[in-house]
Amino acid sequence: MSDKELTLQNEEDMYDKSIEQLPKALFSDKIELLEWEGFWSEPTIIKAAMKFKTTFQTEPNDVLLASSMKTGTTWLKAICACIMQGNKEEEDLLVKDNPHFHIPTIEAMNYFIKNPTQDLCTMHFPRLFHTHLPYRVLPDSIKNSDNCKIIYIARNPKDTLISMWHFFNHNHKRVEKNFPLEKVFECFCNGFHHYGPFFEHVLEYWKESKKKPQKILFLKYEDLKMDPKKEVKKIALFLGKPFDNEEDVEKVLWRCSLERLKNLEVNKSGSLFADIPNSSFFRKGVVGDWKNYMTPEMEEKLEKITSLKLQGSGLQL
Repeated sequence: MSDKELTLQNEEDMYDKSIEQLPKALFSDKIELLEWEGFWSEPTIIKAAMKFKTTFQTEPNDVLLASSMKTGTTWLKAICACIMQGNKEEEDLLVKDNPHFHIPTIEAMNYFIKNPTQDLCTMHFPRLFHTHLPYRVLPDSIKNSDNCKIIYIARNPKDTLISMWHFFNHNHKRVEKNFPLEKVFECFCNGFHHYGPFFEHVLEYWKESKKKPQKILFLKYEDLKMDPKKEVKKIALFLGKPFDNEEDVEKVLWRCSLERLKNLEVNKSGSLFADIPNSSFFRKGVVGDWKNYMTPEMEEKLEKITSLKLQGSGLQL
């Protein structure tokens, strides 16, 4: 074994030993999660996050998309990919592959079942990538860089929870029984879920966006649904790619509409991540779907938690 290989092996052993010592628990009695730096996720994700935090070096004009789970990530990726490629008709990336293929989630790369066309080392500048990780564990090179921008998207916690519940039931059919809503609700309220706690995740990015609005653009899923043209223009301006005319805005909105994305062949079949079909990233995409599933008691409890968590922050979800 060469010195380089030995060093890499020692680093892997170091990460593995660190992971072995972390608190463990089962999400909804089915999926093992670990707690690291105050957030929960699966062991493979935690290990990737550790490596990302300690080794990643940002480049000038990098753009990081960030989000908690099930808050509009796929839609945001599609919009940003479309804006960055400049609306060239002959280069419609969304027809060629799922948005997650074009803008990879850094800590989830080990779950990919096919190699992206490019990795971070060979990406054309400016680089565009994504993370579900909380702000606290981002590499210092990202947090301290004046040139690296972050776009964060948040969503109402009730719709986030219901979307998460559907997602797990859709993608874990190998599990003997579905994830009961009551169990997932309990985990969510206690902050024990993938990339949780939810409110701390949102608040960290919110507070940083207030300090550095030129660095972090904070978006709400509901605003994007209510006035997509206004929000997409805001995104394009933040990316340094303002639209020349209204026609270009309309083209992005059409290309990235949920109905179109759902019906593209690349999203109706196939899979980018192990055990997760591309179709599972496109369900309803509506605001207020939680009303069809939550009991009045659930609604009241989560609203109380939301009010308490966001109190004094100036943020409303």
